[in-house]
Amino acid sequence: MTESELLEAARTVQNSAHVPYSEYPVGAALETADGEVFVGCNLENANFSNSLHAEEVAIAEAVKKGHRDFSRLAVSSGRRDGVTPCGMCRQTLAEFCDDDLIVICDEGEGEAPSEYTLGELLPNTITEEMLE
Repeated sequence: MTESELLEAARTVQNSAHVPYSEYPVGAALETADGEVFVGCNLENANFSNSLHAEEVAIAEAVKKGHRDFSRLAVSSGRRDGVTPCGMCRQTLAEFCDDDLIVICDEGEGEAPSEYTLGELLPNTITEEMLE
């Protein structure tokens, strides 16, 4: 899948977002190492701490289907403002993804997307080894 196709998958899933409070739909498309793509959108709750983020929904779908090896993640908001995964999502991604996971952030039509690695977005990650 091309980078633009992965971004388009993140944009498309925004239509399923439940965002009555923020009115800020976010979509995520997570690509496995073998090329399968899992998408997720944000699902808000009146108790904001119970809301689900798009990246979490996408990784939950992939892990539920047995995937544990990921190559890229595309993230897009309805504003096309280059949104990156929040800190909580970064830590969730770090549980299942290596530091070299490519994170593609939508800057909008006609603009090149921003690109980071998970390690750049979340240096010195809390890991299982740190808990031992």
